[in-house]
Amino acid sequence: MSNLDIVLNHFNLHAATYHQGGFCGTSAYSGQVPCGYIHLLRAGRVTFEDKARRVFHLEEPGLMLIVRPNAYRLSALQDGGAELVCATLQFDGGIDNPLSRALPDYIIRPLRELPSLSGCLDWIFQEATGQEAARELVLNRLFELMVIQLLRHIMTRRELPSGLMAGLADIRLSRALNQIHEAPQQSWSVAALANIAGMSRASFAAHFRKIVGFSPADYLLEWRVSLAQKRLREGRPIALIADEVGYESPSALARAFRRKVGSSPSQWLQQVINQA
Repeated sequence: MSNLDIVLNHFNLHAATYHQGGFCGTSAYSGQVPCGYIHLLRAGRVTFEDKARRVFHLEEPGLMLIVRPNAYRLSALQDGGAELVCATLQFDGGIDNPLSRALPDYIIRPLRELPSLSGCLDWIFQEATGQEAARELVLNRLFELMVIQLLRHIMTRRELPSGLMAGLADIRLSRALNQIHEAPQQSWSVAALANIAGMSRASFAAHFRKIVGFSPADYLLEWRVSLAQKRLREGRPIALIADEVGYESPSALARAFRRKVGSSPSQWLQQVINQA
């Protein structure tokens, strides 16, 4: 599997369409709902204002992807409104997962800058204005495909200078990252990962930190705890989770979990349940 495939297999994404058609006035999003949003502007003009009151204008067909819960305002300019297709976006493992953390809070782009997405975008707009059976289900899957294509576009064009996506786009680092992602239960040393990357230990450690933003050991901890969080959400017993993610006992996992998250696995899970 490719490097992006492996990450998506662990932290897949799910879209749910909730609006197709005309949009007038202003919609304010509080950031309290645990999901992201996708807004596709088919026609008209809109402004996007983030929580820092920075304003972005879209005066042609465009994409607004809000990756994580964030406060923002979306407004149609008062000359007939706009036409939007919108969906919510969620990832397996919750909002705080490695894939969503690897992306900026939001991505705003004219569609003309995303030619590799054009076929999928045309299909979304066609479905949104049609009356075919199972239209909403088709739209949901198309939104998911569009986001995956966008991730591939970002990665292959190296549009993010650091973080997981930048690491996956780096030929040498991606080989090491793939091994961590595929076999987190292994006791990976920096020397072993450097050998996989075809680099010296010192060069690999420095390059990994510069590009990914973590030391190799810290990234391994990050990945293991993220997998543990996903499996806890799924109701897996902690004894099985510990073995799957590379810890010799539930107590060893709990210590690593507390070091990263600040609470025990059971406390964290209860917080997630209470917030649902």
